[in-house]
Amino acid sequence: MKIQSHFLKKLKPCLMALAIAGVSASAVAVTPVTTTSNALVLQADTMNRNADACTDFYEFANGVWLKNNPVPADRSRYSAYEEVNERNLNILRTLAEAAVNKADAKGSEKLVGDFFASGMDEARIEQLGAQPMQPALQKVAAIKDRTQLMQVIGEFHRDGIGSGFGFVVDQDTKNASRYIAQISQGGLSLPDRDYYLKQDKESKDIRAAYLKHVARMLVLAGDSEAAAVDAAKRILALETRLAQVSMDKVALRDPEASYHLSDLAGLKKMTPRTAWDAFFTAAGVKEPGPLNIAHPKFFKGLDQLMQSVPLSDWQLLLRWDVVSSYAPYLSKAFVDENFAFNGQKLAGTKELSPRWKRVLEVLDHSAGETLGQLYVAQQFGPEAKAGVLDMVNNIKEAMRENIASLSWMSDVTKQQAYKKLDSIMVKIGYPDVWRDYSGLQISRDDYAGNVKRASAFEYQRMIKRLGKPIDRTEWGMTPQTVNAYYNPSMNEIVFPAGILQAPLYHVQGDLAANYGNTGATIGHELTHAFDDEGRQFDAEGNLKSWWTKSDEKEFVRRAKAIEVQFGEYNPIDKLHINGKLTAGENIADLGGMKIALAALRKALAKNPQPELDGLTAEQRFFVANAQSFRSNIRDEMLRMTLATDPHSPDKYRVLAPLANMTEFSAAFRCEGKRSPLRTEAKRVNIW
Repeated sequence: MKIQSHFLKKLKPCLMALAIAGVSASAVAVTPVTTTSNALVLQADTMNRNADACTDFYEFANGVWLKNNPVPADRSRYSAYEEVNERNLNILRTLAEAAVNKADAKGSEKLVGDFFASGMDEARIEQLGAQPMQPALQKVAAIKDRTQLMQVIGEFHRDGIGSGFGFVVDQDTKNASRYIAQISQGGLSLPDRDYYLKQDKESKDIRAAYLKHVARMLVLAGDSEAAAVDAAKRILALETRLAQVSMDKVALRDPEASYHLSDLAGLKKMTPRTAWDAFFTAAGVKEPGPLNIAHPKFFKGLDQLMQSVPLSDWQLLLRWDVVSSYAPYLSKAFVDENFAFNGQKLAGTKELSPRWKRVLEVLDHSAGETLGQLYVAQQFGPEAKAGVLDMVNNIKEAMRENIASLSWMSDVTKQQAYKKLDSIMVKIGYPDVWRDYSGLQISRDDYAGNVKRASAFEYQRMIKRLGKPIDRTEWGMTPQTVNAYYNPSMNEIVFPAGILQAPLYHVQGDLAANYGNTGATIGHELTHAFDDEGRQFDAEGNLKSWWTKSDEKEFVRRAKAIEVQFGEYNPIDKLHINGKLTAGENIADLGGMKIALAALRKALAKNPQPELDGLTAEQRFFVANAQSFRSNIRDEMLRMTLATDPHSPDKYRVLAPLANMTEFSAAFRCEGKRSPLRTEAKRVNIW
């Protein structure tokens, strides 16, 4: 989840603010603390009770934590999620080291041990130097024509180097019962196409640094300095031309805009200069069948560039793709230069993470379910799964009741909404069926080779899905991941074991705090099924409208109001939140809070809870939610987040929804100018 920082401003004590406002001094910040919670989820000692809950709730809920938890040198941000991830990494390290030293390890345990050992063998990695990427570089050097160019691009995709554009086999967006081949825009090394196109000082500075970075990396790969400098300029020029024919991140949020069903014959007709037969044959999908050309404008532009750009420039770009792809797994010189640009320049990170952390993160990405099997056996019991499932069912029921109460939606559309809600599949903890990695060969003395073989193994697993039934047991995150997601094509919400850990969730945690934290996350993911993107998919996961025209028009009006609200916030410099880019997440944040609170109220009606830590149950709900978003972030990372991340910075994920919730102002007795609540005419309520 995403982060916000640098809001450590001390406010006047709440008692003084209350007196000035003429409100009773019995509000939360001065309530004597008598009974205390078990601090498994809500952590009262990290609050700043001198802040006014009404005028700066983020500081009130998190002030002490924000002050005491600066961003570590090896990170660009630090949050509640990073806290849990840090603990998970230490658990995984213990498991991996045990696997390394277990002589009779088999299956997943052996794979974990061998992979981790290879990544920790610095002497062997230094000995190999740039050698692991030489075969790929030789392929690039041997290209004689544009047919061979597409052949090598196909081979690179097969081996885990995504050159030129994107290629996947995934669910058909409009026929979720089948897998199809899909191609999409790509070919860029910087985080987003706007990094190539914007003319502000910051963007120009990043491009200048990127040129130097590319040149330094190519020198490490064996180029002369003069050749590397010239190559970097040509690489940036070609990537810029690819950026010019790419859609921006806001346009990409429209699923209809990324769906253009065709086939290989149609693709050849659209792009006659591109040797697609060579690509698909090399990629192992000689007859792709139905094909989604996600971004026709990009591929038409690519087709022109295939003819107009010198072949030597394309070879330089592919050479750079190889070097940048391999760099994190090579000798220290490559790793350090890769970090200097991607870690320090782009994200503001001060120091490289310890090797063991980096190797675990690579293993998690490469063959994460092997680690996951070891992790859940130790960290996730059946009682935790049962507790979360019970909360999910309660929140789904609250959402059903909320839909029923909507005055702006017709009964016709409501019936379809119920159908979709009832069809949502829930996955908790870990997969019922683990991936089989028995065919993946891992060597203790070939770290870079292990990474590439794992990529190729995953690619083969992906393309073998063509023509097969949809695998609904598959997970898109590993069990140890500290996150959750909604998949519109599967119509499923997924909560890995990694996120179901204190202080985000605990089976013995305070009811109100669990609902404010993980309950709101559950509500958030459920709401994604009905946000501005998710609402376009039906109960079976197909991109197909189920709305009446008038209901759709009203939804769009309300969603636009949320876009405008978030666009008002200015986190740093003159940069505002992009309300269009973050619309889906903002809708889910607001809807998730409202639904989780409604579910908590039903639970409290059956089982009233006492005050704890001087806070009522509803106050604890809001504090726990704000604590789930506690975070500090470096300025560089915040700027990149605002440019590329569909989530708003964390502080505003707390404050912006509260400005639309009468429930918050009632819980904390916020009245008059002290209330964060927008006027009734400006409040937004979708779900």
